[in-house]
Amino acid sequence: MSLDKSTLEKVANLARIKVKESEIDPLINELNNIMSWVEKLNEVDIDNIEPMTGVSDAKLRERNDEVNDGGYQDKVVNNSPESISNSFSVPKVIE
Repeated sequence: MSLDKSTLEKVANLARIKVKESEIDPLINELNNIMSWVEKLNEVDIDNIEPMTGVSDAKLRERNDEVNDGGYQDKVVNNSPESISNSFSVPKVIE
């Protein structure tokens, strides 16, 4: 697959990427090199290879799920310009 100027401009427009006219030719060459490298990966024989779900068999350490809010809710709510029932009160944003 080869990338041309019109395709690059269309993709850049769809991705909302501004590409200067002076950058188009070098970018086309670079992207074509990347595409040819990806096409070479299709030549690799993977028929007898098991899918890999991860690169490490390490297990993550688990911890108890304990609530630790610091125990100073009143001090936090005092920072609010307005509070109702010990909670922050904010203006309505949806009509």
